[in-house]
Amino acid sequence: MTDTTAEALAGRVGERVRALRAARGLSLSALAEASGVGKGSLSELENGTRNPTLATLYAIAGPLGVPLAALLADAGAGADSDGVAVTLLEARREGAVVREVYALQLAPGAHRVSPPHGPGVVEHLLVTAGEARVGAADAERTLAVGHCHAWASDVEHTYAGGPAGASGVLTITTPESEPARTLGR
Repeated sequence: MTDTTAEALAGRVGERVRALRAARGLSLSALAEASGVGKGSLSELENGTRNPTLATLYAIAGPLGVPLAALLADAGAGADSDGVAVTLLEARREGAVVREVYALQLAPGAHRVSPPHGPGVVEHLLVTAGEARVGAADAERTLAVGHCHAWASDVEHTYAGGPAGASGVLTITTPESEPARTLGR
C-alpha cells in the first residue's frame, strides 16, 4: 500500500469511527475508556493522522457495536497487528446477518489473542497455505492446508501461525443488530 493510499484509508477509517461514535452519543473519553484505547490515540485515529492496527480496530468495534468491516470502509482495505494481517474482500448483509470475508495472513510464529466479539458472532477459517492454530481459547485447532474450522467468537479466541506462517480465508458472520445496519449493504 502506498503512503497516499494508507493516508486515504486512515482518513476514511477515522471519519467512520467519529461518525459512529457521534451517532451513539459517546464522547471521545467514553469510547477511549470502553475500548481501552488511549484518548490521544483515538483522537489521532479519528483525525486520520494515525494508521489503525487490527487490535485497535477490534477494540473500537466492540463498544461501537459494529463489525470490523464497518470501520475498514472499503473492499481491499486492511489492517494488521501482532503478525496477523487481514484484507477485507467483501462485506454484505444477507438476511439477518452481516457476513465479512477477509484474506488472512499469519506470520511465522505469530500469536494473537482476540477479545470476544458480540453475541452470536461466528468465525470460519479455511487455510490455503501453511499451518494455523485457531479457535476459542479453550478449544483451539491446528489446521493444515485445505482444512477449516468454525468457532463462536463471542469468547476470547486466538490466531497463531505455524513455523512457516499461514494464509487463509476468514469469514465472520455477525447477527444483524441496529448498529450493524451502518454497514449499508
